[in-house]
Amino acid sequence: MVYGGKPSTGCHLCRKRKIKCDEGQPGCRNCSVYGKPCPGYRSDTIFRNETHKVEKLVRKNSSSPPSDIQPQTGGQMITWKIPETSQSVAAARTGTGTDTGSQQEPSLSLYKVADSTWEERAICYFFDQYTTYDGTNSGLTIGISHLGFLPSLYTFCREQESQEGSASFCLREAVDATAFMALGNESKVPSLTVKARSNYGKALRGLRQALESRTQAVQDESLATLALLSLFEDIAGERNGLSSSHRAGFELLMKLRGASQFGYQRGRDLFNFAYTHTHSEILALGEKPRFSTDWIVEGLDTSDPVHRLISAASKVSQIFMEATSAQAAPENVDAVQLFTWIDTGTALDSELSEWSQTLPNEWLPLVVHGPTGEPLITYQILFLSVVWNFYRAIRIVLQRLMLELRRIRALFLGPFPDDAAVLEVIQDMIADVCRSIPFSLGDIDTLGNPPTPLEGGKPRIRAFHGYSLLWPLWYVLACGLATPEQTQLIRDALMRVGFALGIKMALKLAEFTPGDLGFQFETPLESFL
Repeated sequence: MVYGGKPSTGCHLCRKRKIKCDEGQPGCRNCSVYGKPCPGYRSDTIFRNETHKVEKLVRKNSSSPPSDIQPQTGGQMITWKIPETSQSVAAARTGTGTDTGSQQEPSLSLYKVADSTWEERAICYFFDQYTTYDGTNSGLTIGISHLGFLPSLYTFCREQESQEGSASFCLREAVDATAFMALGNESKVPSLTVKARSNYGKALRGLRQALESRTQAVQDESLATLALLSLFEDIAGERNGLSSSHRAGFELLMKLRGASQFGYQRGRDLFNFAYTHTHSEILALGEKPRFSTDWIVEGLDTSDPVHRLISAASKVSQIFMEATSAQAAPENVDAVQLFTWIDTGTALDSELSEWSQTLPNEWLPLVVHGPTGEPLITYQILFLSVVWNFYRAIRIVLQRLMLELRRIRALFLGPFPDDAAVLEVIQDMIADVCRSIPFSLGDIDTLGNPPTPLEGGKPRIRAFHGYSLLWPLWYVLACGLATPEQTQLIRDALMRVGFALGIKMALKLAEFTPGDLGFQFETPLESFL
């Protein structure tokens, strides 16, 4: 018996599509992403028909075929004529010895299994890299989703016979556009990026039509489409500076959807994405939101740590926007209002500090020693580093604002001795962000050990982890209080996300000059040091 090697243990559909199967139970993730039920796996006991392999060996050992033998191709089948000199093969088939006069010329047909297209690969790549629901497979009670609903929603929309301008149509086009751009950037395939822009245009035109109907506008598909278009913009690096062309749309749809979006998981996941997108930009540009955000705080679930953090961040945004008026003419600022801002900021920082001290144990950071002995910060799951760095970035923004308000207060009452405490908080937050970068980029595991390198030097983190790091890292860079070594570490991390994960927005953020926060501080930073 001939040993044919170890058979593939992947599911039937993955083997047919010639892609690596994750062999998950009860079905693999690739099939779920592809929108098909997983057909299952081979039995442990396999019987193989080796007849064709024996025929091939016989032909190989026989005399070489004449030079006039040509492959006849048609469709996906290739037929090779077996020469008459292969009498032993004919005899083996008929059992009549070497008499082949009455036998028809046999043939051996080989069927090509169609490989997956670039488009199919792009969809699988995008869902694998940009969607997840952390905690479901780790045994933890943490449930943090990043567009985790998208594969099933995309499959549902793909099965619908929807017209252009419907929310379902928009979502399909937006997923395709973002997936093509993501894989096109990562794999350097220009044809995919061209196709991505075509789908982006279709999704954008369709969304404009969908927003003309309130019924269509409040559907999950519409907000998900907008989330994907904004993600496309960042992957392609096509923002106008730091300004996203979709921020106004996010604010409008969040307002239209109201408190009802907090009542189910998909609605909360969409809100989290939309809010983080708009909030980051508001702080970066120092612009006021187009709509009041008071309703957001009222509708959040305070038992959810992420929502508690969003609630505190909303309050920081509010004082940040109000206090920008003090910059133009600090000598004209009302003293009572100034002291109110300072008191409010102090209370908000206490609220943020309390958030970090009342989390479940599984949410808390771990301090480990890295390969060279330096103290580093890790977490039980990777996405917690994103949440914690968002928290640190908010505290940096708030405390940087407090320094400026204290500078204005000094015009009335002289310098206060507590400025040093504010600086210490900022420097602690910056140091913790920097110490968490090796874990956030997959250079060490939870215990601080370097993991086994992947084949081809591929990144050990998914693209969405890198994407979620962009704004927290940029706030550290922009506050102007990082040391030169810390500044270079942040720039290197952003450049790595840009080049290794194909997110061009990261490259743009890495080029910004420290001190470029939306709140333009008048006083040189050295005066606080």
